[in-house]
Amino acid sequence: MLQPIHFVTADEAVQTVKSGDHVHFSSVASAPKVLIDALCRRGDRKELQDVHIHHLHTEGPAPYTDPKYDGIFFHQAFFVGANVRAGVQSGYADYIPVSLSETQQLYRCGAVPCDVAMIQVCPPDNNGFVSLGTSVDATLAAIEQAKTVIAVVNRNVPRSFGQALIPMSLIDLFVEDDTPLVPAHFREPDEVQKVIGRNCAELIEDGACLQMGIGSLPNAVLAQLHGHRDLGIHTEMFADGVLELVKEGVITGRRKGTDREKLVATFLMGSPEVYDFIDNNPMVAMMDVGYTNNPYIISRNPKMTAINSAVEIDLTGQVCADSIGTKHYSGVGGQLDFVLGASYSEGGKAIIAMPSCTGSGASKIIPTVKPGGGIVTPRAQAHWIVTEYGAVNLYGRSMQERARLLTSIAAPQHREALERAAFERFGPHYLRVR
Repeated sequence: MLQPIHFVTADEAVQTVKSGDHVHFSSVASAPKVLIDALCRRGDRKELQDVHIHHLHTEGPAPYTDPKYDGIFFHQAFFVGANVRAGVQSGYADYIPVSLSETQQLYRCGAVPCDVAMIQVCPPDNNGFVSLGTSVDATLAAIEQAKTVIAVVNRNVPRSFGQALIPMSLIDLFVEDDTPLVPAHFREPDEVQKVIGRNCAELIEDGACLQMGIGSLPNAVLAQLHGHRDLGIHTEMFADGVLELVKEGVITGRRKGTDREKLVATFLMGSPEVYDFIDNNPMVAMMDVGYTNNPYIISRNPKMTAINSAVEIDLTGQVCADSIGTKHYSGVGGQLDFVLGASYSEGGKAIIAMPSCTGSGASKIIPTVKPGGGIVTPRAQAHWIVTEYGAVNLYGRSMQERARLLTSIAAPQHREALERAAFERFGPHYLRVR
């Protein structure tokens, strides 16, 4: 018979954290808010020094990046989300550049220590297993390596399958808290995004396996796929836009090369409907990020189609996606993992989709990347580029050909300046490139 859980309070649990420790938080909707708040109360009392905090993107507040905790907490996340962006850009927080596929390896090889892992799980089943719910990613590796694992048992955490299921024996301390998971809300696609969605959808074939992120642009793509057949999902994450296509029978996974008929992801964020969808759903496999984002595993799915975005792209195809000049905006994430995986897939397509202009009207296709800008996908790996003005394939194209192709899908008001920049860079021969 399963023994009852002995719960402690959040304040008691975080007493295990010592000065100099490295602490992992589970990600996105599963960020353990009750433990974060308790840890910050210790910070308010100045009981700790130099505690390193690691995580992927988290939803909800990130109070540990407040300048008042300087010298107490040092945030060194694997991704820069909106809740930590100001701290990173001001220097009170920091970022570890790493592809998403390798975040787990940072823990497993010891490059980043893990003294305490703070996670959220669902209540245990009759066999003594709990589920990590919406956040497997690098959290499973953190649990394996941590000296102490603190779990918030939360009835709102869905019981997801795959590698999300872990035995209670891996957990040292239990805290009870039923705070609802943080939902993510996305704006409706605007007219430009809808056109980009149509341009991307035209590149997606029946039987394709999809990876795409979250937000208005991925939702604009998904909204154009109702007439497709037998699509699959192998992705780092998905949100609400996928659910309707599953209900309609558009997403079946029947033609996948791995995990056939399953939706594979490593973390989730969306509405409560997404969390309900994965609860006790054998169709969904929540896996370690070292699996979902392994380019070799990805490439085993025929017609793998990866759709990612960019901050800007230069005329040779260099994709900047994590920073605006020297200011970090997000992170490397899984873009290159899936670009490589889709490129190696039989019939696969690696797509970078973005509006042609920023909100202020500046061109996102530019002569050269801004000083300090991070190249997430190098020009040698750039394939399909999509804007509202069309889609071009850079694969096998020379530098001058790329400049011509990218200029053709830039906003019309910026094309003359791009042509002039290309001429200055490549010389008069550029005028003869077609």
